[in-house]
Amino acid sequence: MSFETLSMENADGICTVRFTRAQAGNAINAAFIAELSAVVDACAAADGPSVLVLHGSAEVFCAGGDFQATAASDVVEDPAPLYELWQRLATGPFIAIACVRGRVNAGGVGLVAACDIVLAESTASFALSELLFGLFPACVLPFLVRRVGVQKAHYLTLSTQAISAAQALEWGLADGVADPVEDALRKHLLRLRRLNKAAVGGYKAHMAGLAGLEAAKPAALAANRTMFSDPAIRAGIRRYVAERKFPWED
Repeated sequence: MSFETLSMENADGICTVRFTRAQAGNAINAAFIAELSAVVDACAAADGPSVLVLHGSAEVFCAGGDFQATAASDVVEDPAPLYELWQRLATGPFIAIACVRGRVNAGGVGLVAACDIVLAESTASFALSELLFGLFPACVLPFLVRRVGVQKAHYLTLSTQAISAAQALEWGLADGVADPVEDALRKHLLRLRRLNKAAVGGYKAHMAGLAGLEAAKPAALAANRTMFSDPAIRAGIRRYVAERKFPWED
């Protein structure tokens, strides 16, 4: 398989994905969603890899949605494919691991929160910036709340401030911090790669029923569509892309 936004390597039951849009902050666009979805489909197959490892770049894991693409089009993107990608990461019959270096923002937090295990380097940071643009992270919240609880997700949303890797570990958004992150990954893979894939699939299907991600989906998608259909919000995004000014700035 050839990709535009990522690279993939399979070896010994482990699928390693590296995002390759570093110049764009590994931002999430339609191609990114489609390509990562194809990888997830392959991992979900009975004969597919049992572990999926996601890497960003040294300075940014994922900066969230692609504002450049949003500003360049009047079309409101359907949020369902992204939500469903995260849902399959959270519920699929494989172990999804995010290895985080650098910055994680907005939809990048959703991607991380959807993974089963999050390992980070000490310089990593995590932020929800949506309210700066008159948005809120409707699709991120079901996955984030599952990890950190309602109040911490509420605080991240309202503050729009980044938290450190150490804070993310304390809150449960990260499961381990190590420099380099590969040290923690190697230790985890010693056992994770040996777990029975069918057992993992059964366990995650059971957990999916407890997490309520499917029940949260209609409201999350409806809120996202409403916000991104607002002309004032879209104008603010275009201005930020063109002038790097927030909506309230003169």
